[in-house]
Amino acid sequence: MTNPAASAPRIPDAVHRRRWAILGVLMLSLLIVVLDNSILNVAIKTISTPAPTGLGATQSELEWAINAYTLVFAGLLFTAGLLGDRLGRKKVLLGGLVVFGIGSALAAESGSPAQLIAFRAVMGLGAAFVMPATLAVLMNVFEREEQPKAIGIWAGGVGLAIAIGPITGGVLLDHFWWGSVFLVNVPIVLLALTLMVWLVPDSRDPSPGRVDPVGVVLSVVGLVLLVYGIIKGGQLADFTDATVLATIAAGLAVLAAFVVFEKRSDHPSIDVTYFKNKVFSAAIGAIALVFFALMGVTFFSVFYTQSVRGYSPLQTGLLMLPLAAAQMIFAPRARLLVDRFGNRATTTAGMVLIAAMLAAFATLDADTPIWLLEVIFFLMGTGMAHIMTPVSVVIMQALPREKAGSASALSNTFRQVGGALGIAVLGSVLSTAYRNGIEDKLGLLPAGLRETAGESIEATLGVAARLGPRGEGLVGSANDAFLHAMHVTALCGAGVALVGAVVVALFLPGRPAQPQGGKEEPELVAAAE
Repeated sequence: MTNPAASAPRIPDAVHRRRWAILGVLMLSLLIVVLDNSILNVAIKTISTPAPTGLGATQSELEWAINAYTLVFAGLLFTAGLLGDRLGRKKVLLGGLVVFGIGSALAAESGSPAQLIAFRAVMGLGAAFVMPATLAVLMNVFEREEQPKAIGIWAGGVGLAIAIGPITGGVLLDHFWWGSVFLVNVPIVLLALTLMVWLVPDSRDPSPGRVDPVGVVLSVVGLVLLVYGIIKGGQLADFTDATVLATIAAGLAVLAAFVVFEKRSDHPSIDVTYFKNKVFSAAIGAIALVFFALMGVTFFSVFYTQSVRGYSPLQTGLLMLPLAAAQMIFAPRARLLVDRFGNRATTTAGMVLIAAMLAAFATLDADTPIWLLEVIFFLMGTGMAHIMTPVSVVIMQALPREKAGSASALSNTFRQVGGALGIAVLGSVLSTAYRNGIEDKLGLLPAGLRETAGESIEATLGVAARLGPRGEGLVGSANDAFLHAMHVTALCGAGVALVGAVVVALFLPGRPAQPQGGKEEPELVAAAE
């Protein structure tokens, strides 16, 4: 029997017929946003190399090169989602792509780490307007029954970007200068703009919210202060330093003020009433926690493969293929497990698998067979696929279709904030553990070099290379100190992933009450209410 809603589809026939082509264009837009960070992961060692090969960036400057993008991205996502709802998602998508392309071209020509950080922030500004609009348009060109499948393919596109990014970055770094990893975005942006003008329909929220400039400023300032304090603590290897404590405290105070302001505002950036729904909160929390753990571990794994194991950027990119392949294989199929076992069992299993693989990093040494790293990456990708797809469906279907921009922005905001804090916190754990491990070995160096050499493994190896034969003894010490620091950091990441597993096990919905016919939606709707 056909119900009235089904007999009157809400999506025009012309749009419905080309929905899969539209999804392809949206995935191309998503590709460049995700591609950029996955390319950068391979390039960070090259950028840390002194000029003319790189920019001579320190570990804290590298963390800022990643986080300048991430924090602007996260801080503006919700406002970008609201502007898309108000002005039209297509217009916002096109504008975001143009800004992202300009930022990419400028980043490629950076002459110093400070310039790179600034231009990465411009790229983050553009990306903030691209990411929520892609998922919001998707929700408005697919009928509800096709949305889980479309979101699964969309999530698989993230896996494709993770695969293409490191390999593309490796090829570019083997043949061109480090800036080519940013310049490659420009032709992709031009192609995406052309296809989008031609294919993608515009849509907007008939009753959009008002923009909240005070909330945006408070959230960005609070996050920047918090992350700056955490990174500074790692740089100094001293979290009791007065400047570090004051900056972290100021960041937390501003974020607390942001929450209070949002609760009292009649047009908040983040509608905190959404979080009264435990299912929605758990799904958002799961995304934040898994990216906290994953981004921090990805940051140090590049130094493990390139600095300790001696692989080239291209070889490092190829080593990360299993992680991406697993996401591409399993993300579109994860909904089948959800249909059979429910969101709770599927997502909890994914989180536990991620935690186990992060802990497995603590077993890696300088001479561990490389196939073990490949197995770890593949299983990490498998875990990710079985978290992102079901959790994205829960989040997007928890709110009405016309609020798709807001739901997408919330999801991506917490993903980016989780990733930024993961890089800051786990990067600082890595930096502190490394400095403590190498400090005793730097006693014979001149006083001026001691501080520089202790900042990161790349800094130590750079000093050792300058000293020639006298510095050879530092190489083994640097590798040992880094491996110890990596083990400590990996176990911290595993602990965070386990917290995520507990959260989803307690609060996500279980097996659908009526699995026959694929009717899991009533449970999602009921859970959202």
